Amino acid sequence: MPGNSFGKLFTITTWGESHGKGVGVVIDGCPPRIPLDEKIIQTMLNRRRPGRSIASTGRTEPDRAVIMSGIFNGMTTGTPIMIMVENKDADPDAYEQYEKIYRPGHGDITYMAKYKVRDWRGGGRASARETVARVTAGAVAGTLLEKDKIDVLAYTIELGGIKAAKRDMRQIQKNMYLCPDSEAAKKMHELVLAVKKKGDSVGGVVEIVAKGVPKGLGEPVFDKIDADLAKALMSIGAVKGVEIGSGFGASAMLGSENNDKIIPTGFATNNAGGILAGISNGDDIIIRVAVKPIPSIRIEQNTIDQSGNQKTISIKGRHDISAIPRINVVCEAMVNLVLADHLLRQRAIT
Repeated sequence: MPGNSFGKLFTITTWGESHGKGVGVVIDGCPPRIPLDEKIIQTMLNRRRPGRSIASTGRTEPDRAVIMSGIFNGMTTGTPIMIMVENKDADPDAYEQYEKIYRPGHGDITYMAKYKVRDWRGGGRASARETVARVTAGAVAGTLLEKDKIDVLAYTIELGGIKAAKRDMRQIQKNMYLCPDSEAAKKMHELVLAVKKKGDSVGGVVEIVAKGVPKGLGEPVFDKIDADLAKALMSIGAVKGVEIGSGFGASAMLGSENNDKIIPTGFATNNAGGILAGISNGDDIIIRVAVKPIPSIRIEQNTIDQSGNQKTISIKGRHDISAIPRINVVCEAMVNLVLADHLLRQRAIT
């Protein structure tokens, strides 16, 4: 089965390419009588748009979501919801020079190996532009979670090796990198300025916290909620690693250190990240994702063309310096989708 769909009961199928006519999503399995309109979707979609930081691309897409079906009188009807976002600022001509050259770090060479044809206009289907569809779907999933008072928030805890030492959530909306440490945010900004001047890019780490998740979500053994969360987040193009709770740090702990002691009020610690045996335990679900540097850089790199000839390439145009902070809301959207799906699956058995 082609890998353009995600979810078991709350199912999405995304479509569209970076420089095609538009991108969008079809959502199936959303329950009826859920309040929904384009403003709700737009609020989340606006957080993905470029312009929030100097790390963002110069592409100026309005990203206006249009609901094509599944809504009547401001409520979901239980039928498939189709949402479309037009590409208004596409510039495929800027990519003609890369038509037969493989860009390092991109999916050009692997898409060609798989399909024997590729859309070279900005990466086509492999472009981060596809995440517009994920965010629109994540906004719909978020309306389901709100009814159960489940809240998902993503923020930056590392950029280019600069780490946040604090978790002051009041600071997240006060800086362009959505970092909970104001001092770290200042250093991140200085780094981005220097990297941008060199024509390079940087990666980082995003932390996602889901609060209010009830106990019991997750379907062992293959659909553990942490397994589905990992898959959802790893499906984002720039994500190269996922850890939950103490994550890789658990490998250096003793069992007596990593186990979360159970007390009358719950758990004394949260090394498990809110999940035990693939099932939510009622604590906050805590996830971190490693985000790679954007591969489109001005610095000259070695590569080959489609005939195998050695080439050099310097990629110019409208590109992010870092996927952070625009990727943060994409992470939230994917977590929303997993939680909504598992919420409906749990209701089905209870």
